[in-house]
This record gives sequence, C-alpha cells and structure tokens, in this order.
Amino acid sequence: MPTLRARLTAGLVVLLAVSCAAVGVAAVVELNGFLTGRLDQQLREAGERFPASLEHGGLSDHDGDGDTRRQTAGTFGARLVGDTVTNAALVGSGRGAGTDAQDVTLDAADRSMLAAVPADGKGHTIDLAALDDYRVMAVQGRDGDVLITGLPTEPVDATVHRLELVAAVVFGAALALAGFAGAVWVRWSLRPLSRVAATATKVSRLPLSSGEVGLWPRAPEADPRSEVGRVADAFNTMLGHVEDALTKRHASEERLRSFAADASHELRTPVASIRGHAELALLHPGPVPPKVARALERIEAEAARMGAMVDDLMLLARLDAGRPLERLPVDLTRLVLDAVTDAQAAGPGHRWTLKLSEEPVTVTGDAHRLHQVLANLLANARLHTPGGSTITISLETEGGTAVLKVHDDGPGVSADVRPRIFERFTHGDRRRAEGVESGNTGTGLGLSIVAAVAEAHGGGVALDSGTGSTTFTVRIPVGNG
Repeated sequence: MPTLRARLTAGLVVLLAVSCAAVGVAAVVELNGFLTGRLDQQLREAGERFPASLEHGGLSDHDGDGDTRRQTAGTFGARLVGDTVTNAALVGSGRGAGTDAQDVTLDAADRSMLAAVPADGKGHTIDLAALDDYRVMAVQGRDGDVLITGLPTEPVDATVHRLELVAAVVFGAALALAGFAGAVWVRWSLRPLSRVAATATKVSRLPLSSGEVGLWPRAPEADPRSEVGRVADAFNTMLGHVEDALTKRHASEERLRSFAADASHELRTPVASIRGHAELALLHPGPVPPKVARALERIEAEAARMGAMVDDLMLLARLDAGRPLERLPVDLTRLVLDAVTDAQAAGPGHRWTLKLSEEPVTVTGDAHRLHQVLANLLANARLHTPGGSTITISLETEGGTAVLKVHDDGPGVSADVRPRIFERFTHGDRRRAEGVESGNTGTGLGLSIVAAVAEAHGGGVALDSGTGSTTFTVRIPVGNG
C-alpha cells in the first residue's frame, strides 16, 4: 500500500502530465492546422497554371495568366479528362529559364486517388505512391477538364514533428523536475503529520496492560487552522484522557495490592492462633463430645485452608510489586519427579505418566516457586478430573526454552471459564464430570500463581482445552530464567 506522500506526489505528477499532454496536443494540432492552411493558400495562389500548361507539352514562358516558370520546386500538376489522368508532372529543382517539368509515372491506385479528388477548390491530402504525401487542390478547367495542383506536405510534417520532439523533451524534463520538487514539497508539507504518526508509533509500543504510566510523548504543536493541526490537537487531547484513566487505574491497583498485602499479613497471626487453639483443644486428655470434636476438626481444617489462602495472596502481592525471586540453577527434571511422586500419593485413583527428555533440564530461578507451579498444575488436573483419568507430564527443551506440559483426558475446561482461567478466584465447575469430588473447591488462586511465577521467570503459561483433552503449557527460558 503506497504511502500518502507517494500518492500525493504521484497525483501531482499525473495531473501535470495530463496538463502537459493537453497543451502539447493542442499546440501540435493548432500548428498543423495553421501550416496546412498556409499550404492551401499557396495552392490557391499558384492556381491551375502549371497543370493547364501540361496540355501543351510543358511550361511556356507566357500563357496569358503570367509567368509559369516561377512555380515552387516539387509542385505537382495533373490533368484529368473525365476520370482519366492524361498528364502528370512535377516541377524540378532547376532555376531560371531551365526550369523543367518532369513526367510522373502513376500507378492505378494513384490515378484512382487523383480521380476521387473533388473539384471544389479546397485542399485535400493524399498519399501518392510515386511522390509520398501531397496537399492537392482540384478546379474545373476551361476545356471541361479537371486541373489538379499539389504541394508536398513534408515541410509541414517536419515542422510538426520537430514541435512534437521539442514538446516531449521539454515536458519530460518539466515532469521530472516537477516530480522531484513535488516530492520535496509534499514531504515538507506533511512533516507535522509525520510527527503525529511517529508519536502514535511510540505510544503504541508502550506497555499499557499494567504498571505505572509515565508521561507519554505528545505530538508537536501545529497550526490549529490546518487539518494536520486539528488532528494533532485531537490526538494530544485523547492521549491526555487515556493517560489520566490509566493513572487512576494504576492507583486503584496499587491500593488493592497494598490492601491485599496488608490484609494477608494481618490475617496470618489470627489464623495461626485459631488453628493452634483448635489443635490444642483436640489434644485435651479428657473426654470430648463427638460434636465438639467434629467442630474442632472443621475449625482446624478451615484455619489451614485460610492460612494457605493468606500465603497465596501474600505471594501474589509480592509478585505484583515486582519483588525479585531467587536466581539459582534449578534442576527442573528433579522438581518434576518430586512433584509427580507427591501427586501420586494424593491421587492414587489417577494414572500418572511421565515423558522426560534424556538430558536433565536446568533453568535459573526460584526452586520453591517452580515447585509450587508444578504442584498447583498437578493438583488442578487431579481435582478437575474423575478417578481413572490419565494425567501426562512432559518436560523438554525447545531452543532456549524449557517446555513443561500437563495433559489430562478429563472433561476439559468449559468455554466460559477459559478466557479468565488465570485470573484470581476463578473456580471451574469440578462437578461437571462423574466421580469428581464436589467438596474440593480450592481457593481459586492456584492457576493465578502459576501464571505469575512463570511471568516472573520471563516465561508464560497457556491453555489448550477441549472435550476429553486439556493441556497446560509452561515455558521458561533456560538461560536467564
């Protein structure tokens, strides 16, 4: 797609070319008509003296109409009786008294063409095979014959062709110069628009999904009375509105992160205290009523669950704040083996399959957090699939990236959950398949932690799910984690 600058320049050159062509054609046509008219005037001035003299065998010094020896060299004369050419001659190039009339040999086509010239005293152009192009004029003779006088059109044609050549050279040079000057002028005229486009390109490269919004570049000021000036002003106004909205959004996110971190920190102590008191009550040596014991067990379980949720929220808050993780060599193959061993103990009713590369896969990162990623993915697969399902864990390297895949043949993730599967507190419907425990609801933070930890290591996570097949793919750079 050509640029606006190229289209404007091309349009300017095309318009100029059309104008030059129109001027050139008009000049050529006008000059040709003018010279042809002059040629007809010469024919009228020459009259029928030369063709009339052919009846008497050539030029005579006097025939009652004046001196016939002053005919222009190349003048053609022909006499026709009826439709038959009786005489045809051409004035030679001799001078003075020695001027000669040379007979012209005409073929049948030439004779037919001469016979077709109307005797109306007007000029007509014909192409004689023996003589080339001629401008002829036919008049009625005194003896009932037709006398034709002609002059060559070569001088007219040569002048017209010369004008065509000059016009082509001059207009070609003018078009080349106009194209160059037009390109420079269009480029100069569109500089404000180019600056607006450059500013828009810079803005399009800014990360807008998250993070603090700095002072964005603005389009340079331009004449507000021009179209480009109005575009620049509207663009700057729009940038201001977007910048304000994103600043407010960032401030709201910061307040929310601060609240989550503070709340998580403050909740850790009371949750731990509740859990400790419940455990202490269960250890009482005296008899405890069954209902009380059951209540204490539920308190302990819920306190443990709340403690895990608080820890997850604090981890997400730290990752959101950009706090650095450990950067140490981590044997990812060993982590996978340990995580699968733990998952097999937690889900003996599932079939667990491992596909590992022959060489150990090592990345740079935080071993504890990467183990948490594996544990969350395996727990997610176990809790979302019925007993007897097959869960396959594969680990390999592609280029400079470690690729971990957790695949299961369960019912899959519903379409309405997929777009927000990695958002916080997103709960899938784990009761959609027969055999899935309805009480394992989790906290809704496991996959959010997977995504956050993967991104903190410079990688990412993706979901590919359908009926009977769900695959989570985690990619982590091998070199820099």
